[in-house]
Amino acid sequence: MNIVTPYIPREYLALRINYCKQQLAELPEVVRTKRLIHGKLRDVVISGSKYYSINTQIGKALCNTISLREQFSCELCKLDGLWNSAFRCTPPNDIVPEKIRRRFIDSTGKSVIIDGKFFESLKHDSNPYYPEHKTHYYNGTYYRSAAEADITRFYTEQGIPFKYEPEIWLSGMSRPIYSDFVILIRELDLCKFHEHFGLKNSADYTRKTSTTYNNYSGAGLLPELDVFYTYDVDEVPFDIRSLHTKLNSVIYDSLFIPSVLG
Repeated sequence: MNIVTPYIPREYLALRINYCKQQLAELPEVVRTKRLIHGKLRDVVISGSKYYSINTQIGKALCNTISLREQFSCELCKLDGLWNSAFRCTPPNDIVPEKIRRRFIDSTGKSVIIDGKFFESLKHDSNPYYPEHKTHYYNGTYYRSAAEADITRFYTEQGIPFKYEPEIWLSGMSRPIYSDFVILIRELDLCKFHEHFGLKNSADYTRKTSTTYNNYSGAGLLPELDVFYTYDVDEVPFDIRSLHTKLNSVIYDSLFIPSVLG
C-alpha cells in the first residue's frame, strides 16, 4: 500500500514542530571531542565549562543527550520541509506542546490517567480471542483485516507509537475489552483509543458500534476526543487518507478541553 496524503494536518504538524523546538531548547549543548589527560588522548564530552570521560555515568548520559539532539534536529528539519512545502507562513506558536491529563474509570473504580506511563503498561497484541481471524501480516504481527494492517503501517510511517488490541478494563465491565489501537501522542503525553469497524452487515455494525460507544462513554471517555472511529462498511468504504484528518481533529481539540488531574 502506498499512502498518499494530499491533506497536510496543519495543527498537528505545527504541534510536532513546536515540540521538537521545545526539546532542543531544553536539552543542554554537548560536544564530544578528544582531550589530553595524563599524557593520553581520551574521548570526552564537554557541557558548559566542564568535561567528562565518556566512560563515566555522567559522560554516558551526555552522549545520550547528543544522540537525542541529533534525533530532534533531524525530525525538525523534516517537519519544517513538509510545512514549507504546504504553507506560506511560519508555524503558529500558540499550538504549544504540553501534558494533557485525561482519564477513565476502570473496573475497580480507579481513575486511570491515559498518559505515557499508561501506554507503556499495555501489552501489544494481547487479545486471546479468535486468533484464526488474524490473517494479514505486517511488521511482526498478524491483523484481522487489510485495513488494520494499513492503519498499522500508517502509524509506523508517521512515527506514532501504538499498541494493537491491548487489554483494557473499563468501569462497569466484568471482562476486558481489546481496543483495536491505543496510540500515544508524545507531544501531549496523551493516549487516544482508535476503534476500526469493518463489519459489512449493517445490523451487526449498528449493534457493535452502539456497544462500543457505551463502553467507552460509561468509563468517562469522550467519543471523537478520547476515542475516535474509522469505518469500512458498505456505505462508508475505508480510505487510509482520512486518518490524517481524523487525527488532526482529535489532537487539536485536546488542547481546548480541561485536563483532568487524577
